[in-house]
Amino acid sequence: MPARQARPCWRRSPGHIHLDGTSDMNQATASTMPPASTAAAATTDAAPAAASKTAGVAFGVLGAISVTHLLNDMMQSVLLALYPVLKGNFDLSFAQVGVITLAFQFSSSLLQPLIGLFTDKKPQPFSLPIAMGFTFMGLLLLSQAWNFPSVVLAAALIGMGSSVFHPESSRVARMASAGQHGLAQSIFQVGGNLGSSLGPLLAALLIVPHGQHSVAWFSLAALLAMAILYGVSRWYKFHLTSARGKKSLGKVDTGLTRREVKRALVVLLVLVFSKYIYLAGLNSYFTFYLMHRFGMSIQNAQYCLFVFLFAVAIGTVVGGPVGDRIGRKRVIWGSILGAAPFALVLPFANLFWTIVLVFIIGLVIASAFSAILVYAQELVPGKTGTISGLFFGLAFGMAGIGAAALGTLADATSIEFVYHVCAFLPLLGVTAFLLPNMRNHRKVA
Repeated sequence: MPARQARPCWRRSPGHIHLDGTSDMNQATASTMPPASTAAAATTDAAPAAASKTAGVAFGVLGAISVTHLLNDMMQSVLLALYPVLKGNFDLSFAQVGVITLAFQFSSSLLQPLIGLFTDKKPQPFSLPIAMGFTFMGLLLLSQAWNFPSVVLAAALIGMGSSVFHPESSRVARMASAGQHGLAQSIFQVGGNLGSSLGPLLAALLIVPHGQHSVAWFSLAALLAMAILYGVSRWYKFHLTSARGKKSLGKVDTGLTRREVKRALVVLLVLVFSKYIYLAGLNSYFTFYLMHRFGMSIQNAQYCLFVFLFAVAIGTVVGGPVGDRIGRKRVIWGSILGAAPFALVLPFANLFWTIVLVFIIGLVIASAFSAILVYAQELVPGKTGTISGLFFGLAFGMAGIGAAALGTLADATSIEFVYHVCAFLPLLGVTAFLLPNMRNHRKVA
């Protein structure tokens, strides 16, 4: 700090207060200070203002990646919603439908952890708009697909777009969170869930009436997402070396031993397995279940799938902020184990209660993933991209393997039997009690 300057003698008076928070006396004093002291004082006054601009939650950035997540997952869910049309066009079996899901999920799940590991060491901000280019090409190919292998290739291209988008966007969300990691992840993920819920609705309104070729219109959403992500990438690049980036992506000491961390990660993987195998049964085969058991039309079944996916979007919004308040461990076991009673009743319900139950299941079980992801990031601090890629990739991979396995099971038995088997998966939520309480252990290094 500069040495205190000798002030000239004058009669003290209250002085007038100005809009900028200074008084006549302050301004008079400032006018008597030498240029160096004035500059130092200006720098000191400017520092808190600059800090306040960078310290808060960057809601504009979170909103941008949430919107692009909406567009990304809407385009992906168009593939899922197109299954009944593709099944009819190419005379596919349930096992082949599962292979399409496997190709999509596997291309994204295989690459996501590798991309996350690479970008933890060498961040690539402008990879975000490039990722959307793969989705753009996949949608165009899907609209013109002429046989089963071309559909599988289109699904793989769409999955490759996600393999880059999810780990890098999750890193941006953490950087923009200002410490409210659960809130930031919920804002980011709710966009994806809303997009997933819009896919079947748009498919019912556009694709089912107009056919497979109308999928090409959805590629315009990929172009819009590329434009938005270019702006996000510029913000991301600027803040990589700023105080915000270093603080949000830096390492802290969790206070846990390596053995405790490994055990907690294994428990989280079990929970992701139970959650996403169960969700695969609903996402991929719920329309077929309604059509087969209750004689619904394709269009009405798509509307019912929208109800489930919309409930998932609401649950995602709730999970993150609640985890910030009461602890992520409570949200994790409450959401997965809490869905078990409703899942067990679902196979025996009539049409009305089936819709009610899938809404409740989606609402409850969806609140888990934000909490699981942030909990895992806190277990392995400084590896945001790797952990995000691993858990997003694992979620997609489990869903793909689950969809293929459940499709084969449905061909061998019935679609109703699949729902009887899946009903027991949420009971694995009881393993969440084995997780350490991060609030007791976490401490800054």
